[in-house]
Amino acid sequence: MMPSIEKIALFIDGSNLYATSKALGFDIDYRRLLGEFQSRGELLRAFYYTTVVGDQEYSSIRPLIDWLGYNGYTVVTKLTKEFTDATTGRRKARGSMDVDLAVSAMELAKHVDQIVLFSGDGDFRSLVEAVQRRGVRVTVVSTLSTQPPMVADDLRRQADVFIDLAALKPKVGRDPAVRPGSREIGQLPPFLARGAINRGDQVE
Repeated sequence: MMPSIEKIALFIDGSNLYATSKALGFDIDYRRLLGEFQSRGELLRAFYYTTVVGDQEYSSIRPLIDWLGYNGYTVVTKLTKEFTDATTGRRKARGSMDVDLAVSAMELAKHVDQIVLFSGDGDFRSLVEAVQRRGVRVTVVSTLSTQPPMVADDLRRQADVFIDLAALKPKVGRDPAVRPGSREIGQLPPFLARGAINRGDQVE
């Protein structure tokens, strides 16, 4: 009898993953990241969550969001507002995707065997515990290799598996010698190539 293929869903806290990879000194190649987890089982969904500043005509993250949306990711965005802190006088942004991510993870839990959470935010510990009670294994991807570590200790202990992003660098890091968009669409994993179009092949 053939062993069953594990069904996997990725939940990426965009700002947290960006900060973690920058702290480790490399950029994420999102095409390679999808290919890596597609090779580990049946990848049902790959969600990417991020906030965008609502009063800016152009956001620096917009090219990435567009590329992800055309190349196999389900992108979830929320408008956020910048404001001036009355105490410090500094410009700050108000907005969080934590609730959106948690709701989607709970809804999808009954359809998957494993959820991979790309975040070190300790606020997700209760979500991880709730998903585990539904029989789903949870892998957390963050890092202990920075000072201080980017992952909250209680989140790391709650996870079934913890993967240090530093260990994934050879598999999901962008080759600094390769310019974004220089690789051909044809090199996408087969399950992605069907839905990809050239317009989205500009940013990784």
